[in-house]
Amino acid sequence: MNTTQNLGRGVGLAILGFALFSGHDAIIKTLGSAYAPFQVILFSTLFAFVPVSMSIVSDRAVDTFRPRHPWLILIRTLCMLIGGAGGFYAFSVLPMTEVYALLFAAPLLVTVLAVPFLGEVIRLRRGLAVVVGFIGVMVVLRPGAAEFTLGHLAALGAATASAFSNIIVRKISGEERSAVMILIPMIVTIMVMGALMPWVYVPVQGLDLGAFAAIGVIGVIAQSLIIAAYRAAPAVLIAPLQYSQILWAVAFGALFFNELPDIWVGVGAGIIIASGVFIVWRESRSNVSAQAPVSGAANPRPDSGPAMRRDRQK
Repeated sequence: MNTTQNLGRGVGLAILGFALFSGHDAIIKTLGSAYAPFQVILFSTLFAFVPVSMSIVSDRAVDTFRPRHPWLILIRTLCMLIGGAGGFYAFSVLPMTEVYALLFAAPLLVTVLAVPFLGEVIRLRRGLAVVVGFIGVMVVLRPGAAEFTLGHLAALGAATASAFSNIIVRKISGEERSAVMILIPMIVTIMVMGALMPWVYVPVQGLDLGAFAAIGVIGVIAQSLIIAAYRAAPAVLIAPLQYSQILWAVAFGALFFNELPDIWVGVGAGIIIASGVFIVWRESRSNVSAQAPVSGAANPRPDSGPAMRRDRQK
């Protein structure tokens, strides 16, 4: 397969993967009206755990699940729990476009956090892009002109937790196996969310059980497609396609939830996306930083970042 075909294949896989993730989030929003985020996370993780664990166990290159950085793995797991709960709750109470606009702040936060935690340097252009991106967040939130709700706080918390998770992945990816970084958080998630069930559990209807299963399975398929896309094409080409989710959010919101995008959310999202794309482009250049690029952080789902992809290819 020639280079052009590889690029086209990578783009196609990425667009399909991100579209599936948007459908995944639409199902979360539907279930959020009847179930607590903790219950949605538990059931969807249980359904995802089976194919993921089977895939990892069948990988002959995986010889141990003992973490080499247990404390960092634990912190990352906590970040994933906070990010998952915050994101699931935000989707259940806010328009999808608004949630995505705030989640897209994650790469901006990663760029800032990379300075103290990874020793990177933010030069003028990247610094200005980060500032512009945060202006976009303010446009979405419009403090003083629009109500700031718990849903907005949850979305911002999810973006922040995702950024910290991505920073940890970048820091330890050269030494920690992807199997450890995937399986341990899933097991801890099941344990923690299961422990919360006595307080939030609602009996599950038959069709809803199928929806829970769909979230888990679609998430695994979408993740696999995006990993394959990054193998086929450069990160600088694939990472910005994450922002195509805002288009799916508009479509799903209008079709299924009677949500019409707010003009200011659209303007703010455009500013955030533009700054994010610029950061991805700048950090793809070899002379920008001695550290690994942050490009994978454009995806608020940390398991599809560049560090995870490198580890899977070992």
